[in-house]
Amino acid sequence: MLSRIAQELFWLGRNVARAEHTARMLDGVFQASLQGRPDDPAGVRLGWGSILAIMGASSDGRPVRRDDVLNRLTLDRSEPASVISCVSRAREGARTVRDVISAEMWEAINTTHLALSAGDLEGRMQMGPYSVFHYIKERSALFWGLNSRTMLRDEARAFLVAGGRIEGADMVLRMLRVAMPAGGRADIPDGESGVRDGQALALLQAVGGFQAFRRAVPAPPNAGPVARFLLYERAYPDSVAASVDAVHGALVDADEAPRSSEPVLRLSRLAADLEFRGRAAAEDGNLAEASSLVQSELALIDADIAERYFAGAGAAAGTVIA
Repeated sequence: MLSRIAQELFWLGRNVARAEHTARMLDGVFQASLQGRPDDPAGVRLGWGSILAIMGASSDGRPVRRDDVLNRLTLDRSEPASVISCVSRAREGARTVRDVISAEMWEAINTTHLALSAGDLEGRMQMGPYSVFHYIKERSALFWGLNSRTMLRDEARAFLVAGGRIEGADMVLRMLRVAMPAGGRADIPDGESGVRDGQALALLQAVGGFQAFRRAVPAPPNAGPVARFLLYERAYPDSVAASVDAVHGALVDADEAPRSSEPVLRLSRLAADLEFRGRAAAEDGNLAEASSLVQSELALIDADIAERYFAGAGAAAGTVIA
């Protein structure tokens, strides 16, 4: 496969996944902010300034308001991290590889782009952003479902899946590090554990994992159990460990010599490290450190992927969140 085509597929997956995760995050935090009570410490949720930090966007010193953040990260074409920008980049990438992906996948992403470009989204956002976020999540699910059912399981699909899953892992790690930056309970001053646990609940809602957590974990959605679930629970498809496994499997399928591939070897080591940390994580104190180390390792893996598979392909077909 040409390195340029592989790169376009990889970034197509990343942009679709980023649009979906951004919509889930905004929707989850919006719903949590409506449910929280100002007189209840556990009702304190992820703030809208935190959302900007997760997406690497600056407030420019201005007051952070809910509606401004919602519009900026959904509708603002000049904001690289916005949903509409991600969908637009995904559509351009899909147009480039139309002869590689299925016709139904192209129709799904093109229709989504046209609907977001032509519709009265500002009016819909003012009436209530839920319908907009639901549409993005639904269309992303359609794209990945069509990918599973209509695309040949070859190296092209492997690069598409690898891009989507590495982006998903990175987004979850960003949310974890902003929502629970201090690590375990031992680092939380007296009287603030409710705040951190409230953020953990908002985080579960922001990744769409609340029901999965309740089924898998016989514990309340407090900071420690939620962080361990999102980092290490391989049975949950959007956990960091599950995403790392998926990227590893995709690159093994795409690489003619996986045993000598630096990104594959690095992914193998990272998966083993996550397995070890998951078994040893009886306490919460190492969760912040683990999130930081895993995100740094993913950045190295991303660079290794570009060097091994996309060398000579030119500029990256996407945007890395700072």
